[in-house]
Amino acid sequence: MNPWPRARPPAPPPAGRSRVRAPELIGKGGWLNTGGDALTLADLRGRVVVLDFWTFCCINCLHVLDELRELEEKHRDTLVIIGVHSPKFVHEAEHQAVVDAVERYGVEHPVLDDPELATWKQYAVRAWPTLVVIDPEGYVVAQHAGEGHAHAIARLVEELEAEHEAKGTLRRGDGPYVAPEPEPTALRFPGKALALANGNFLVSDTTRHQLVELEADGETVVRRIGSGVRGFVDGPAGVAGFSEPQGLALLGDGVDAPVVVADTVNHALRRVDLATGEVTTLAGTGRQWWQGSPTSGPAHEVDLSSPWDVAFFGGRVWIAMAGVHQLWAYDPADGAVGVAAGTTNEGLVDGPPAEAWFAQPSGLAATGDRLWVADSETSALRWVALDGSVHTAVGTGLFDFGHRDGAAGQALLQHPLGVTALPDGSVAVSDTYNHALRRFDPATGEVTTLATDLREPSDAVLVGDDIVVVESARHRLTRLRLPEEAVRVESVAHRTQRAATEVAPGGLRLDVIFQAPAGQKLDTRYGPSTRLLVSSTPPELLLEGEGAGTDLSRALELNPAVTEGVLHVSAMAASCDDDPSNEYPACHVHQQDWGVPVRLTEEGARRLPLVLAGMDD
Repeated sequence: MNPWPRARPPAPPPAGRSRVRAPELIGKGGWLNTGGDALTLADLRGRVVVLDFWTFCCINCLHVLDELRELEEKHRDTLVIIGVHSPKFVHEAEHQAVVDAVERYGVEHPVLDDPELATWKQYAVRAWPTLVVIDPEGYVVAQHAGEGHAHAIARLVEELEAEHEAKGTLRRGDGPYVAPEPEPTALRFPGKALALANGNFLVSDTTRHQLVELEADGETVVRRIGSGVRGFVDGPAGVAGFSEPQGLALLGDGVDAPVVVADTVNHALRRVDLATGEVTTLAGTGRQWWQGSPTSGPAHEVDLSSPWDVAFFGGRVWIAMAGVHQLWAYDPADGAVGVAAGTTNEGLVDGPPAEAWFAQPSGLAATGDRLWVADSETSALRWVALDGSVHTAVGTGLFDFGHRDGAAGQALLQHPLGVTALPDGSVAVSDTYNHALRRFDPATGEVTTLATDLREPSDAVLVGDDIVVVESARHRLTRLRLPEEAVRVESVAHRTQRAATEVAPGGLRLDVIFQAPAGQKLDTRYGPSTRLLVSSTPPELLLEGEGAGTDLSRALELNPAVTEGVLHVSAMAASCDDDPSNEYPACHVHQQDWGVPVRLTEEGARRLPLVLAGMDD
């Protein structure tokens, strides 16, 4: 029986708001979190609908999931959020991987699995994440790309509720979300592991918001640290609250050394006293870092952004700050934290620390003279020298990935999340989306495969002659003997599935669309409130228009000698409440990075609109 009766036919669109009829929701993978029911827009008529186009590799998408939780709860009887899972990597098109991700990240709304990007194309989406608002009569009324839009959507939802309540076209009631049955496993999507001095393992039990100490067998639970309820609470082991913790590192040597925890969704570093289980906060405020926030200072006063892993290197705790594509460092001597490398631009650029680009660094491992980095979104293995300079061992950029062994210059990984130093100077890479453990040897420059048939390995720990792998999607630790010979694997190379946008060579008008939310205006009190950064791969694609500026429109000149490439566009806009009587108006930052694959043809478009917030009329 369908619990969603069809509402009355839609009335004519009201004046003053641009609306487009919403295309139907289709996806070959079907629906999750609905109890097996398929949903249509007709079923949702009478409700405000927000489509969240996401993919589970994308840290910005995970930020938006958290931004939407409060909105989802507050408007539960009028609002339906639909996740439209639109994959970037080949692994993300596997249905079971989407099922796992929905549970892993606590997604409590229906999700459409769209492995072929059918709905993505129907809505002309260009970036992860993108939010589309559909009114109770089935019209698209707004589109937002990137993070920081929850407040604007909340205001729009309230306007739509009032408007359609008055018209009689709003339908209240329970939504279509049906919670899946929980699975009784000791670990649930573990993230990282740490070998302790007593021979046991400490594991971040990410989905259950806890740390778990296991005996040396990797199975028997000794104790749990954390209440198991998502929260940001210091205190004893049974009281303390984490939120999807990931990376772990010992702060010093010996059995009494405390553990540093990358408490990812709390945007914080936590400290655990292993003797007592007491949890305290080392760094972070619990708020997510945004452009314009301090980038260094006393650790308890500086915002962080989705720290994913930690490692002790050169006397400091280095942090894989996945949320802003940087490496930060915490100095235990003076209690300060700050940026160590990266610009916040997403990509693969080597060089001095202040000029390097990363893309969601997610795994760290320290040796005497190098800090190894698993740079997940570029499917790359990077390293930082003692002088802070950044180098790439394996990987070419955001759009090339696969499983290919051999010389590092042509080898391919697929979204690695972990890296482990080995005794011979080589490193093991947890090649997450290839379900494999790979090895890179700096002495020979060769990449090989150590093991396959793992399920989303996210970290590994060396124990004698064995390596213990965190099989995240099998919810366990798996012990392997380090093989003397590599596994032979058939080479596979991939590029992202997104279709290239056809544009004409020569002049191209780039327009980033931004409309301040109702009741707000651009914040110009301290200078320009917008920023636009443009670059390309290959660099020769852009003859003119590269670089930073404050205007959200720009004239580009494309090189006719380059037939295809990627335009990298980063935009930011700050808006504040438009109330002259308010001395301290609430302000919000909206930002998004686009990587737009383009193909140059004479019949191609001469204007490229990218919607940050609003509608391109």
